[in-house]
Amino acid sequence: MSGRRRGLFAGLIRAGFSAAAVPYAIVVARRNRRFDQGHGVQRCDATVISIGNLTTGGTGKTPIVADLARRFRKHGVRVAIVSRGYGRGDADENDEAAELHQRLPDVPQVQNPDRVEAARIAVEELESQLILMDDGFQHRRLHRDLDIVLIDMTCPFGYGHLLPRGLLREPIASLGRAHVAILTRCDQVAEEDIAAVMETIRLCNRDLLVLRSNHRPSGLLQHPDQRTPVDALGGQRVALISGIGNPAAFRRTVEDVGAEVVAEKVLPDHAQYDRDTIEQLNRWADRLDDVLYLVCTQKDLVKLQTDRIAKRPLLALTIDAEIEPSEAFDAMLKDIAEAAQAV
Repeated sequence: MSGRRRGLFAGLIRAGFSAAAVPYAIVVARRNRRFDQGHGVQRCDATVISIGNLTTGGTGKTPIVADLARRFRKHGVRVAIVSRGYGRGDADENDEAAELHQRLPDVPQVQNPDRVEAARIAVEELESQLILMDDGFQHRRLHRDLDIVLIDMTCPFGYGHLLPRGLLREPIASLGRAHVAILTRCDQVAEEDIAAVMETIRLCNRDLLVLRSNHRPSGLLQHPDQRTPVDALGGQRVALISGIGNPAAFRRTVEDVGAEVVAEKVLPDHAQYDRDTIEQLNRWADRLDDVLYLVCTQKDLVKLQTDRIAKRPLLALTIDAEIEPSEAFDAMLKDIAEAAQAV
């Protein structure tokens, strides 16, 4: 997808993916045109904020959603989080919802592929005044009062191509319907990279409020609730376990706090830690030499539910969002909070 691999075979694969992207683009264009005309859009009796992205993979939504929920709770707004529940299977909630519950025990969540029905439940049964729709940019059946798009600076526009040739769910021009863009992981890229992304954004939407953000390590969590300062990783040899959309960004964050990553076990996004997977992890960890800690994400820890693997301590690196101060954004959220409480 990135185009870095050369050769005839790689070229043929990219050509095939490019051909497959054509019908996908037609379907996306028709669908967006229908919603742009107002067909099929339904409202609920609460204010709705969508937090989404243009690409597949991890853009760092969970810390942003948690940050926004805390801001509105400080205003006294009754908040609920609505999401599709991808990868939930037979469980009550998926890994992202479990992590958000750990972060926000006082904020209810409703998971349902039908976001309109989920919103109805949040309003009628949970008496919510404001709904945060997680991963909602493409789920346009539910009307939203504010559309926030996250752009991961480590792979901002999915290699510039629609699925399956690239990682874009829809064209970059779709930023034209967004109200706010938050650039995540800005600390992991150079200023010229940010400037190039800003130029692209302005071509799509000159009025878009664009904010920078970083994902800051806030501590270490060992199951069930033992917390340790992140400084404990400084200078230590560690091995990583991750089943997330952007494992490279996670590794970079661990290295940035001063740890030496000597091994890494990368699993698919939303990986299920069943018995076979746990046994594989035990065998892998048992073979590691001179590793003090195993480090995973908070999303992985809520599924692993253990404090060690192969007798090695397992720690989750907790991450919080740090959005740059913005009077315009603060005023926007204040107005939304007041409108939500007035309904």
